[in-house]
Amino acid sequence: MNPLDYLFGLEQFGIKFGLDNIRTLVDAIGHPERAFRSVHIAGTNGKGSVTAMVDAALRAAGQRSARFTSPHLIDLSERFVIDGRPIGHDALIAAIADVRDRIGALLATGALRAQPTFFEVTTAIAFELFRRAGVDIAIIEVGLGGRLDSTNVITPIATAITSIAFDHEQYLGHTLGAIAMEKAGIIKPGIPVVIGRVDAEAEAAIAAVARERGADVVRAWDGVTVDRARGALDRAPRVRLRTPAHDYGEITLSLRGEHQIWNAVVAVRLLERLAQQGVAVPAGAIAEGLATVKWPGRLDHRRLSNGREMILDAAHNPAGAAMLATYIAETLDEKPPLVFAVMRDKDAPRMFETLLPSVSALIVTRASTSRSADPDALARHALSVAPNLRVVVEPAPGDALAAAWRLSSRIVVAGSIFLLGDVIKETAGS
Repeated sequence: MNPLDYLFGLEQFGIKFGLDNIRTLVDAIGHPERAFRSVHIAGTNGKGSVTAMVDAALRAAGQRSARFTSPHLIDLSERFVIDGRPIGHDALIAAIADVRDRIGALLATGALRAQPTFFEVTTAIAFELFRRAGVDIAIIEVGLGGRLDSTNVITPIATAITSIAFDHEQYLGHTLGAIAMEKAGIIKPGIPVVIGRVDAEAEAAIAAVARERGADVVRAWDGVTVDRARGALDRAPRVRLRTPAHDYGEITLSLRGEHQIWNAVVAVRLLERLAQQGVAVPAGAIAEGLATVKWPGRLDHRRLSNGREMILDAAHNPAGAAMLATYIAETLDEKPPLVFAVMRDKDAPRMFETLLPSVSALIVTRASTSRSADPDALARHALSVAPNLRVVVEPAPGDALAAAWRLSSRIVVAGSIFLLGDVIKETAGS
């Protein structure tokens, strides 16, 4: 079987929490995760942005770095980035094939009792790719939760928890404290953890785990001052940033939105701790990383050749929807149409409560994954929240875009990252 077909075929096994499979697998392939230093990043929102920021700063400092993130927008290779570039096709195919063959042997001997999941295998592949590339340090984004996430077999030199909000409650718990406990599972004995702005219940849960494991807690905003420079809100923010360790002066953040300032503070404090851990990251490299980082699909403004504009944002839970709604209200001079799709397990009604007041119309569609919510069901949820809003159902993303552009030359596309990938492919060359 083609290695890519094998890997994507594992998606049928869904999500399975637990570390038994990944421990067996990395042991069988010689513990590639021990071949490089690592940084582990969890959080409800912001963990991908912080991962990208830290990676960009490390590269600016001359470090040979890698990052593992999920999911991807267009191509699987985006999950495995080395020296700022997605892994090459041949290297990826070779690593998948080798890990697949080892899994086959483990299943044959009974060392593995069941086929590992897609995410378990991609995690092992990431570690193997990074070992083969000889990277110095890898930034590893948690897939889901933390404590039982497949990435939690690493022993990092620093960790971070960017935010705590409601998402994936069926897996992580129904209180912020319970969700925080799951994410705090990445904290290792004696290894510092940087935490972003979280509520008191979540912070207490994280602090309790850190105390139990003798890990220093760095509250990212302690002793930090951020003054936003004047400028257009729809452009990359300029801020004057001062931490207890350094006055960075005025710096540009390449990622838009007030929440990216919060993420940047977490990234800076994490990079400062890495410097204390022996990773050379001068202040200039940190500022350069924040100014040059690329993270598509996050308040991502795109102008097409025909003059149409779209803002793509991976707002896939209520907290992300609230951030997007704030951004729309602050930066756009008129309400835009919204093209929207999410996965079935997401809290669409709560997302609509915050998003729909900021848009002129809603076009619901279906992302190209079997997990995507039914558009008709989304439409019913939307009308229960905003009965006077214009709501259109267009199951195909291309038709949804066309319907939105008939209403306005500037639209917003949000929800599932899979939808954003569909839209980027749909508009390629436009």
